[in-house]
Amino acid sequence: MVIVKISTLFSALLVAVNITSCSSLQTNSNAQQPTNPVVSPSPAPPEGIGAVAPVAERVGPAVVRINTSRTVRESIEGFGLDEFFGRRVPEQEQVQRGTGSGFITTADGQVITNAHVVEGADTVTVVLRDGQTYPGRVLGSDTISDLAVVKIDGNNLPTVLLGDSDALVPGQLAIAIGNPLGLSNTVTQGVISATDRSVAEIGIPDKRVNFLQTDAAINPGNSGGPLLNAAGQVVGVNTAIIQGAQGIGFAIPINTVKTISQQLVTNGRVEYPYIGIQMVSLTPQIRSQINQSNPGFQVTQDQGILVLSVIPNSPAARAGLRAGDVIVSVNGSPIENANQIQQQVDKTGINNTMQVTVNRNGNTQQVAIRPQALPPQQARQS
Repeated sequence: MVIVKISTLFSALLVAVNITSCSSLQTNSNAQQPTNPVVSPSPAPPEGIGAVAPVAERVGPAVVRINTSRTVRESIEGFGLDEFFGRRVPEQEQVQRGTGSGFITTADGQVITNAHVVEGADTVTVVLRDGQTYPGRVLGSDTISDLAVVKIDGNNLPTVLLGDSDALVPGQLAIAIGNPLGLSNTVTQGVISATDRSVAEIGIPDKRVNFLQTDAAINPGNSGGPLLNAAGQVVGVNTAIIQGAQGIGFAIPINTVKTISQQLVTNGRVEYPYIGIQMVSLTPQIRSQINQSNPGFQVTQDQGILVLSVIPNSPAARAGLRAGDVIVSVNGSPIENANQIQQQVDKTGINNTMQVTVNRNGNTQQVAIRPQALPPQQARQS
């Protein structure tokens, strides 16, 4: 489980670039994505059972436990002067084990989970609710969205149904199933607390996802498990919690998951458009702080999206965007927050042109920028 501390002043986006994770750590093909069939209304549950139990019973067989292990080498302490005399300090190997969650989306064994659940793993083992165990191989993993697809070899496996996260509204029933703290197939209930939470709002600006917020209990080990609606459809992938908070968990919307998982299955990776700027939403207080820090330019406006810096040789740099520019609109759409700029970059796509209107020293300027694929090294630094 990604655990976040909220303490950021600036929204640093390598626009591109824009979780805390739920995996439990001890000492630790081109298969077609499933279509989303229409779900027939479920029959009314027996009196006293409630609405959640039938959903959990129906979906539970497709929710899996993902066990991982990786070997790390550590220097053995206590060898005194060996280092000074050129003798190599001995190393010992240590096996770290982790546990997370996932869910099966195709009858032949495609499993969705979080990237941090399988990151660096030497072995991946997928365990079904009935105890069946399968070796897994990672088809693709994307740290920017924190999503991964694992493949197991099976036939007629139980699968989930995928819903429509764009149709969600706060207050709807939310059900989480996973393996919190290693307790297999645990079911919790709550509501969708909010939709479209930006990465800047929850303090993890290195990701490129807007989150669903839920008060359904999510704990370490829930990472990669499904968040369900009342019809038993997956509407999100449980991913993050805020450290020290209760009833605040986050999930990646399933519509985002559909797009990214398809790229992971097909290409093994995801390409993100980026322009290469760091930016911040202006307020009078931030304006004062920036001017006092002497960044090489003076800010005269109290509102707008200020370009703090431009990455050398980035699309923004080649187009002539400058630190100190205040972005007013993109592709004719007024800009009120930094997240809207990221959305416009994603919408424009790689090698297409976006028109950016900026206020530069009191004058309006037009800048044409062509987003490019986010370089891997910048993805790691974000």
